[in-house]
Amino acid sequence: MFISDKWKDFEVLDAGGGHKLERWGETLLRRPDPQAVWPMGSGQLTGDRGQCDAEYVRSKTGGGAWTFHKTLPQSWTVRYGDLTFVVRPTGFKHTGLFPEQASNWNWMRARIAAESSPLSAAPTSPLGEGGRPVRVLNLFGYTGGATCACAKEGAHVTHVDAAKGMVAWAKENAAACGLRDAPIRYIVDDCLKFVRREGRRGNRYDAILMDPPSYGRGPTGEMWKMEDSLYELVEACAALLSDRPVFFLINSYTTGLAPSVLANVLRLALPPGQVEADEVGLPITRGGLVLPCGASGRWVPSNKE
Repeated sequence: MFISDKWKDFEVLDAGGGHKLERWGETLLRRPDPQAVWPMGSGQLTGDRGQCDAEYVRSKTGGGAWTFHKTLPQSWTVRYGDLTFVVRPTGFKHTGLFPEQASNWNWMRARIAAESSPLSAAPTSPLGEGGRPVRVLNLFGYTGGATCACAKEGAHVTHVDAAKGMVAWAKENAAACGLRDAPIRYIVDDCLKFVRREGRRGNRYDAILMDPPSYGRGPTGEMWKMEDSLYELVEACAALLSDRPVFFLINSYTTGLAPSVLANVLRLALPPGQVEADEVGLPITRGGLVLPCGASGRWVPSNKE
């Protein structure tokens, strides 16, 4: 499992009974989590409603809403290493950040750093002994956690998401990370249509990552369904890889889509390389358990094994 266990400003205090109790900085939030099917704990780290500052309560008719037990700021920040993110409770139980992705941020940054180091510089590199800037394409970029992580390592990032509001939030996070003037290009578009246009334009990227939703719609109503469209998208993205690719990453939160499915897609759609796929998880303070939070598939070219 890819476990994100280096957080200081975030912690899953407890999980169980279909919920999780989290610490976001100094704020305690209780949110539904269908993976937590075991009982919630009791005592100091209890998940009881009286122990949280706000909780997301599901409605019997679908959806849900936040109940606030104390006045919270509209938004606040949490830090992960040299990254700073703006978080706020949204109407869909989320906070704008998926902390379990930190293990993938670390993985991508390590590969970008290795490619940008003096030892990686090709003889004809325009940067000479300084390596090269890695061009990254982040599809379904959401609020830009991965965009900020890659840009912090010096990558040139193209951030694509169909939701204008999420792209605005990504810019807010970049500013919080000190990346306001970093080489980040923000695009509001349907991801598959954008990838196809980039192919016709002849644009290439050294690294591609994607975090597609289970279901979704593009800016003009285009329908996306993970099981039906994933392979087509990855296959289209393969044509965008440069002659010196660095990595390819797929994240999935689709229930029932096993990590091995992501591995098979990567092996079939991309050039020969090393593939690893596993669940993504967060440590739970109570009891030393791990909360599963989706899956990731990672690919690096054969010469990077």
